[in-house]
Amino acid sequence: MFLDCSSCYQDFLRSDVVFVDYVRDRNEADVHVLITSIETGAGGREYTAAFTGLGRLLGVDHSMKAVTTTSDSEDVIRRQIATMLRIGLLNYVARGGVPQRLEVSVELGTEKQRPAVAGDRWNNWVFSLRGSASVEGEESSRELEFGGSVSADRITPDWKITLGASFEHRREEFDLDEEDPVSVDRRERDLNALVVKGLGEHWSAGGSAELRSSTFDNSALSVEGLAGIEFNVFPYSAYTKRQLRSIYALGAVHARYNEETLFGRLEETRGKHLISTTFDQRERWGSLQASVEFSQYLHDLGKYRLEADGEISWRVARGLSISAEGSASRIRDQISLPRRGATPEEILLRQRQLRSGYDYDFRLSLTYTFGSIFSAIVNPRFGT
Repeated sequence: MFLDCSSCYQDFLRSDVVFVDYVRDRNEADVHVLITSIETGAGGREYTAAFTGLGRLLGVDHSMKAVTTTSDSEDVIRRQIATMLRIGLLNYVARGGVPQRLEVSVELGTEKQRPAVAGDRWNNWVFSLRGSASVEGEESSRELEFGGSVSADRITPDWKITLGASFEHRREEFDLDEEDPVSVDRRERDLNALVVKGLGEHWSAGGSAELRSSTFDNSALSVEGLAGIEFNVFPYSAYTKRQLRSIYALGAVHARYNEETLFGRLEETRGKHLISTTFDQRERWGSLQASVEFSQYLHDLGKYRLEADGEISWRVARGLSISAEGSASRIRDQISLPRRGATPEEILLRQRQLRSGYDYDFRLSLTYTFGSIFSAIVNPRFGT
């Protein structure tokens, strides 16, 4: 099956509707499922799944609809979409008739017990290339930005391998009272890798490496390597509902700087470790995500960073929901800051990192909807 949609909880659908094989290309599929949505009069959404038969199922087409209300939590919405998808697919699975008390179950084992799909010459590897460019301007200023990235990923139940490289370049020009325009450039380069091995339903071990350069961070070349272990209180197979994961990682960083730092360094190698805890839960009442991370350089324990962030969406009562999100950091690890002070242009145009002991942000919203619960009619006139 080829699942074609955006913002439809694809990860949850793939783990909840498991009696079909998913493919990345429509041309490889027996069934193409296109899921679209539009806002209803009550403020909810009407989801439509169009099932199109391909190949040996050519001509077997139908569609289904699922309507949600504005007070439905994320978990309720995604389960409704999964139910719609499951019912629609059964029409293809049981073309000769659905037996009484039909039950479908799949038992997931290790990668050796459940190898890659037969005929997959890519062996579960997925590659991606991206390039982008933008330009904007007015009479007294211009901005040019371009970048690109390449990635290679192999995700299986027991292994997670991600490789990537990217670059970004931005140039801004301003016509001031001077004869020549003021030009500023910002460049970023990054090469990264992550390899993780599953060690059962609660443990994982892995390592990461990153090579980067950044004019913003005063980094001519930075090489970082970390090895770590993770424990999940809940089984990994329950990730769509809840997770409580803790990671400890230990490694080192080697850096060469564009300019001499506050500590008189142009190059240095430092040990580093970090510990982080992440909680993620999605229920019918709403969803909650929170994380805390502490990182520290080993040569000077006073050089550390503590970061915390969270987000909650809570359906308090019928029609009433509250959502809030925020983050805060205690910053004591800016060892790459240049010795010289920043110019006014660098400060105003955010061309380099500035010294800061903390940062924070917080957002809160409250929504209350009342009136008819039967207004599920969709009227697309005037585009709204």
